[in-house]
Amino acid sequence: MFYKIIERERDNWLNSPGCVITELISYIEHQHKMRDAQIESIKTYLYLKIECGNRPLWELFASGKFNSTNVDDLEVNRATREILESNPAALALWEYATIPDENGNINSPKIRDAIKKSPDSIDYVGIIKELFFNVRYPDYLFSIPMGAGKTYLMAALIYLNLYFAIAEPDNPIFAHNFILFVPSGLKSSIVPSLRDIQNFNPLWILPDPAASQLKNIIQYEWLQESSSASKSNIVKNPNARKISFHVAKQNLMGLVAVTNAEKVILDRVDKDFDIDESLLKTLSEEKQKEYLATIQANELREQIGLIPGLCILIDEVHHASEDQKLRKVVNKWMEQSNFNSVLGFSGTPNMDPPARIKITEDLTVKCTQYANVVTFYPLIKGIGNFLKIPVVRHSNLDSTEIISRGLREFFERYADTVYSGGVPAKVAVYAPSIKVLEEEIYPTAYALCAEMGINPTETILKYHKGNSTYRVDEDAQFEFSTLDSPTSMKRIILLVGIGREGWNCKSLTGVILSQRNACPQNMVLQISCRCLREVDNAKCETALIWLNKFNAEKLNQQLQEQQYTTITEFGGKRPEDIISRKRYSRMEKLGLPKIDFYQIRINYN
Repeated sequence: MFYKIIERERDNWLNSPGCVITELISYIEHQHKMRDAQIESIKTYLYLKIECGNRPLWELFASGKFNSTNVDDLEVNRATREILESNPAALALWEYATIPDENGNINSPKIRDAIKKSPDSIDYVGIIKELFFNVRYPDYLFSIPMGAGKTYLMAALIYLNLYFAIAEPDNPIFAHNFILFVPSGLKSSIVPSLRDIQNFNPLWILPDPAASQLKNIIQYEWLQESSSASKSNIVKNPNARKISFHVAKQNLMGLVAVTNAEKVILDRVDKDFDIDESLLKTLSEEKQKEYLATIQANELREQIGLIPGLCILIDEVHHASEDQKLRKVVNKWMEQSNFNSVLGFSGTPNMDPPARIKITEDLTVKCTQYANVVTFYPLIKGIGNFLKIPVVRHSNLDSTEIISRGLREFFERYADTVYSGGVPAKVAVYAPSIKVLEEEIYPTAYALCAEMGINPTETILKYHKGNSTYRVDEDAQFEFSTLDSPTSMKRIILLVGIGREGWNCKSLTGVILSQRNACPQNMVLQISCRCLREVDNAKCETALIWLNKFNAEKLNQQLQEQQYTTITEFGGKRPEDIISRKRYSRMEKLGLPKIDFYQIRINYN
């Protein structure tokens, strides 16, 4: 809930006579190119950069930068009043505890009561530091939903940094160079991320000639290599060589590198070889290879550590906490004075598992949301804005029947739906395993297509990594990567372990999760929303989500915990959801029974 306090003070600054970015924000808003979620993030970022001096969040809160409570108005005892008046960190923690959440309830009554009861026994600064992961550098998280344009937001923040850095090259609050980490394990998302940043038009946020000048100084680098450039024993990591080429330049500014953190930056980060190179030949061939691979990985990290004024941007930043390797590497980089900041981006700002913060000897509280969220844009605000309007179905039927009903309704609704550019609507069915996909889901989809007079071979795409029994179709990866092309004939996409994050398929208009383990239990919300990306006009576009009971309950739970809404509100924006008689007759022709879908929609309040 710290973001609410930040946004309150940000708005006060934006409305003040001395705000230096009023004209800039006005220009951005009048271009009508950036979405409201992106503009809100830009406002917050510039506030933290310019007005707050790019300082760490814990320091800003502990120093009382955001405090606004009049202690005289509080009903507290004398000891508590004296602490709150004399200790800005205590008042900051009080405001954090008492700010109302989305439902109007105070954020943490336990912390408030502890401050009332034992004000002298609390380490206020220490608690605030712990809430912000004890990091000593600027670490800001922007929580905007999938489809809001995270990559374009990253590009905008890069251009804005450079705009101010060129004007004040010696001012350390502005970054000069940037590295973007795409989601862990998603090689296929590197190219789209780089392409999106390259395609961003700086005129959307800055007027000419500044926009054109900045576009000309940016240098893009794609760190994708995973092996040595030669077979010699001389360690030459090709990614490290790319970075060293840039670092050798004087006054380097405008470098934008894109990479996969897991495969390139974090490879072998836990390995520790302490050996004299003269003894290298005494090792086995396998140990020599392992040693050289470790040195190569270290070489890249060392080169990145030399980049001046570096801002690190992390997409799907929740992975940085799930795998502490990235946090460990970033912390080491940030120990150096030439580093600027870390910017994280995620549509799921909740910690899994939650963090436990000790307040007093008798009180430990559970924190479920990342404290460093500086902008939170609710998913529900994106629906009909830049996200398709979801139609949510739920049933207690078995997996095969859910898939059959889901596919039948998909074709009833979207058989003739073709988006701009001639791209037809598609539906994704997620499977818990390759065996289930091949032996249960595929035969069901194949039989249904045949029954409906649809060519199954042209319509169905199976995409998985393969195993000893079922090999990967040699064309599957190409078909998957071109689903948004008008040449793609695929309509039903069967997936195992793929298409969870970083899959930007706008023509995807349906998702079916028919089994308990069709996806990780903590990702039901993320995967259900994969079909919501706007294609042409979100106000006029819908998407179909079919779930079994277990996944529907998980979706509702995650909506409540992460988005402060329910599945009823999430799927309740349709005034036209009543099925007409004409559509009923078409459904009969397709073999779909006359059922009232209101009866099978889940109803949670």
